[in-house]
Amino acid sequence: MADFKAYRIFNEDGKVASRYVDLALEDLDGGDVVIKVAYSSVNFKDALAATGAGKIIRRFPCVGGIDLSGTVVQSGNARFKSGDAVIATSYDIGVAHDGGYAQFARIPAEWVVPMPKGLDPFEAMALGTAGFTAALAVERMEHDGLKPANGPVIVTGATGGVGSIAIDILSGAGYRVVALTGKEKERDYLHSLGAKEVMLRGGLDLGKIKPLDKTTWAGAVDNLGGDVLSWLASTMQIGGTLACIGLAASHSFNTTVMPFILRGVSLLGIDSVNAPMPVREKVWKRLASDLKPRRLRDIVTTVNLADLPAVFRKILDKEMRGRAVVRIGG
Repeated sequence: MADFKAYRIFNEDGKVASRYVDLALEDLDGGDVVIKVAYSSVNFKDALAATGAGKIIRRFPCVGGIDLSGTVVQSGNARFKSGDAVIATSYDIGVAHDGGYAQFARIPAEWVVPMPKGLDPFEAMALGTAGFTAALAVERMEHDGLKPANGPVIVTGATGGVGSIAIDILSGAGYRVVALTGKEKERDYLHSLGAKEVMLRGGLDLGKIKPLDKTTWAGAVDNLGGDVLSWLASTMQIGGTLACIGLAASHSFNTTVMPFILRGVSLLGIDSVNAPMPVREKVWKRLASDLKPRRLRDIVTTVNLADLPAVFRKILDKEMRGRAVVRIGG
């Protein structure tokens, strides 16, 4: 197999440095499934890893990209054969195992998901870790009793990848969705995804959060953490479900036990990295069927492998809307 292009992350004199390199298949980390990569994506985690803005990479050097989709070209595992369309996200991919920002990837079979009927490689990466996380949150919340008749569901960090897809999924499933954002100019975009109401984060008085406030939300998908998460906990309905999926504002928050013991609120931690394979396959199948976003292509910007540094900067500067799909060989 000829050499191919990859975007690799290095530690040089204690500083993170990323660049394009030529690699051979034997340069990649081991794995029993070799995949010709069609598409990858850019997540907040990818931007932190490649720029060194966050301590994400656990082993240098490492090909970036925590998501990938493509076609199997070699397999030492009976689950997969040459020509199979597959998805691989999270686990150690792109942080401690060479990831999706390369024309080929070599991945352990136990990290690989067969492409479900109803999705193609582009759609799989339009979803990627963000879509999987959003759908996993919905799956967990519904298991905890959430249904459309219970009342409104609020989504914070609404213009990001997870937020955008969560709004689309929830509205398509019949929920009344309220989007919380700091970007007033994105009202039309959020309404187009299915949000019935758009709230501005600047309109919240987060300096005066009560232990228990007016019961409002049957469900919440929170990308932010910090004071917004504290406010959400205080405003959940009796038996409400609050899915914590991100820390874009802060990794900590202050609350009391009162929402949990007096209103029976459930705080659900959504861990997409370590989701077991049976759950992973179930959620991906739902993303290809009943939870498939209706406006997925409206959420997506498609870029080339050569565009990665500019996309990373846009994400870190909070100028990115929706999802970025990286065309590798697609």
